[in-house]
Amino acid sequence: MSASQPRQTTDAAPTLLVKIFGKDRPGITAGLFDTLAAYSLDVIDIEQVVTRGRIVLCALVTSPDGDGAEGALRATVHTWAESLKLQAEIISGTGDNRPRGSGRSHVTVLGHPLSAESTAAIAARITSTGGNIDRIFRLAKYPVTAVEFAVSGTETEPLRTALATEAAGIGVDVAVVSAGLHHRAQRLIVMDVDSTLIQDEVIELFAAHAGCEEQVAEVTARAMAGELDFEQSLHARVALLAGLDASVVDKVRTEVRLTPGARTLIRTLKRLGYQVGVVSGGFTQVTDALKDQLGLDFASANTLEIVDGRLTGRVVGEIVDRAGKARLLRRFAAEAGVPLSQTVAIGDGANDLDMLNAAGLGVAFNAKPVVRRAADTAVNVPFLDTVLYLLGITREEVEEVEGAEGPSV
Repeated sequence: MSASQPRQTTDAAPTLLVKIFGKDRPGITAGLFDTLAAYSLDVIDIEQVVTRGRIVLCALVTSPDGDGAEGALRATVHTWAESLKLQAEIISGTGDNRPRGSGRSHVTVLGHPLSAESTAAIAARITSTGGNIDRIFRLAKYPVTAVEFAVSGTETEPLRTALATEAAGIGVDVAVVSAGLHHRAQRLIVMDVDSTLIQDEVIELFAAHAGCEEQVAEVTARAMAGELDFEQSLHARVALLAGLDASVVDKVRTEVRLTPGARTLIRTLKRLGYQVGVVSGGFTQVTDALKDQLGLDFASANTLEIVDGRLTGRVVGEIVDRAGKARLLRRFAAEAGVPLSQTVAIGDGANDLDMLNAAGLGVAFNAKPVVRRAADTAVNVPFLDTVLYLLGITREEVEEVEGAEGPSV
């Protein structure tokens, strides 16, 4: 049969599942298919996994034509496998794999570490929702273990709800996104700044220079927990900075500490063609510097008023509050030409909730309880670059970027 006239594989057509196990080495895959090529077979499906130097290679192929052909194929494959000290198993059957169920999702699980117990719990909950695990793939082994499950047979939203509940109880982070062409499409990533992109609360850095850090920190904590109106708390805190010399801005910029993994996250996203922005209830005096330093595409924040070289204790311009962050996410998406469904928002406080809910994927990063409960997924490890794994980006891809750019500092 010519290559231009493939045989039709029906549900009743005889097929063979050829499975190869053993120590991995170069040339096994080519060797197997060279062996099968002598029987003029069509390849229906291939799966290959290498774990700790051991290969599992599966090939689903059409049965060979002619009397005795299948027996000859079996003998040939076993002889080839034995010559390489591999094991072979050949199983007769009919047709292709059964069709996957409707509803397909990618489930990313992050563990630090990822225990067998927690993996069992996640797998069991997937099954309980009517889902089937089609494939499992490791995305990263450090700084966390990240694995991705391809799941079919259940819709994304109920699966996300079920797994969020399970994950909260067993101490792992789980993200569920709909499968499809958009899973690895270029996206817009928008982050909060204070306690997300950076480790600090910028207004508390200013307050330390004004001698009112403790008072400001208390109000900030209540605002981020959703106990106070953000705009009112912002005005009250900024008023305490009145009279500070404007030179304090430069001092605060030098005191800002990036979150571990922040630079790696942004460099990787940018190298892969993503657009990245920040929105902050903090101040443009700091976010503009971060935009230049990190090569961000978008940045927006509140602006401290400075008159005659001193802070007035007021902010000027449009207030970036809870609703403002969501509004800016939409604006950035429109400017970037990215559908809102292709946006990812990352934040930690109550004033991030509207933005997280508006985005295609909302990620709560070491967030307050009220935010973890409302977000699509939560990351509770101190490494911001773990968000990359939620996007299906592997550690190897991250290391390629780091190798090309040089180590992060």
